[in-house]
Amino acid sequence: MSQSLAPAGPLAAVVLTGDLARPARLTVADLLNWPQHRAQVSFDCATSSVQRHRFEGPLLHEVLLGAGPGFDRTRRKDRLRFLIAVSGADGHRALLSWGEIDPDFGQAPVLLATRIDDTPLDRHGPQLVLPQDRCGARHISGITAIRVDGGYPVV
Repeated sequence: MSQSLAPAGPLAAVVLTGDLARPARLTVADLLNWPQHRAQVSFDCATSSVQRHRFEGPLLHEVLLGAGPGFDRTRRKDRLRFLIAVSGADGHRALLSWGEIDPDFGQAPVLLATRIDDTPLDRHGPQLVLPQDRCGARHISGITAIRVDGGYPVV
């Protein structure tokens, strides 16, 4: 995972879409309205040396709950059919399941980082950080879009 902090534009924003009651367009400044969590992360990938970073930002789970995912509360475990697709400005993408980030299931502390190593990401856009991943392959810099899709039946 290499870090490129070239300016992305005046104020980079993330567009939240999909099965949400309140789709949104969020800047890094908007993401500061959620509780900020910290994570010390080491990425150890076969193609590069170990990289260590300090990230700060809200939990992905909390931000998406704020957008009102379209869960059917009458269906047991309906949340488990939801997938989360994250896209970055550089074309990188990652796919997560709701169960992975939900405190009732996997409770992975996935961040929408607003800072890296004490550097604000206002002009670069937030970063998707999965501290539990050994390699940073699902790390997304300059997030442009997050889509929540509940079109997958639980089998």
